[in-house]
Amino acid sequence: MKLLIKNGTLVLRSGVKKADVLLNGGKIEKIATDIKADCKTIDASGKHVFPGLIDMHVHLREPGYEGKEDILSGSQAAVAGGFTQVCCMPNTNPVCDNAVVVSYIKYRQQQVNLCRINPIGAITKGEEGKAMADIGAMKEAGAVAISDDGKSVMDSNIMRLAMEYAHGFNLKCLCHCEDINLVDGGVVNEGYNSTLTGLKGSLRAAEDIMIARDIALAESLDIPVHICHVSTYSGVELIRSAKSRGVKVTAETCPHYFILTDDIITSFDTSTKVNPPVREAKDRDAIIEGLKDGTLDCIVTDHAPHALKDKQVEYNLAAFGMSGIETSFPLSYTYLVKTGRLTLPELAERMSYNPAKVLGLEGGEIKEGEVGDLTIIDLNEKYVIDSNKFLSKGKNTPFNGFEVCGKVQYTIVGGDIKYKA
Repeated sequence: MKLLIKNGTLVLRSGVKKADVLLNGGKIEKIATDIKADCKTIDASGKHVFPGLIDMHVHLREPGYEGKEDILSGSQAAVAGGFTQVCCMPNTNPVCDNAVVVSYIKYRQQQVNLCRINPIGAITKGEEGKAMADIGAMKEAGAVAISDDGKSVMDSNIMRLAMEYAHGFNLKCLCHCEDINLVDGGVVNEGYNSTLTGLKGSLRAAEDIMIARDIALAESLDIPVHICHVSTYSGVELIRSAKSRGVKVTAETCPHYFILTDDIITSFDTSTKVNPPVREAKDRDAIIEGLKDGTLDCIVTDHAPHALKDKQVEYNLAAFGMSGIETSFPLSYTYLVKTGRLTLPELAERMSYNPAKVLGLEGGEIKEGEVGDLTIIDLNEKYVIDSNKFLSKGKNTPFNGFEVCGKVQYTIVGGDIKYKA
């Protein structure tokens, strides 16, 4: 099947330019002006054509927690958000710590057939931090990385062995950095607002200590490591310093960390409860600087959908996490590009090229011969975020009512239109 995209403004690594794109056999066959072809055509006049967005940190909840989300609803939400690929974390039930669960997720992706789904296997069995999972078998079944996301591997020797073993299979450890002993039941950032609300706080140090440890392991072993959902100004500085020394570290953050501050917790709205917590203005500003200078490589969602019953309880009892896959691009564009902090190519790099590069995935840029994953977006369309319209089962977002720019018009996976606004 051929598909021709006419008159769009392409967001390339080198800049933006007006051109047509011809897709054929699931690949980008030709990029040129005034392409003529007898096939289905999309008129992208006034729209921008991005490389298919890649979210390397989502929770699809299946198997085991389908009441929160399942692979069908998560995939529908992903393509509505402009994502052609997602990477799903292993804290399912049963935990994705073996080839059977990895294979199940790949099978369900083929059944649903919307976005590409890349399973991430657990570092340790049951995410219990005691013994390594069967990393080689998971790689063979289709896992693209390993992580105990939601938990840190507190035993440093097990973490070391996992990094070495995974490296032999060309897999990276994606590290949830949280010293659970120091967190000690904290549910928000420790500071003025935690004191004001009486909610138990969690120190930045709980995150920073584990970032420093995992950087130290990567440096000592000369093995790449990836730091998940960075939220602290001091964490950004640790990563920046490590990169300056040549440590093979990459890192990600999320829209809630570069937009919000912990002032939001004073409402006691449980949609603001996320792990790691939203922190203070100096943290938010440092996250933005980290995205600008490349210290933070990727923008991810940490999409964590929950059923209403998980959130409609008192703050201390509510589940951590927010639903983010349908709001990530418009929030990032509105708060980073419209404000002059990033250019369009830089945004595409952090939401597509870099995630592909970090995990060794196909896609990530628009060039001839590359996979035909594209996202067409009307950057001028303004709208108000309404969680009731989410395709995700998770309606839990603190961004409800925010006015944003950037509406996804088409999501194209392998040359096939998977979403049309």
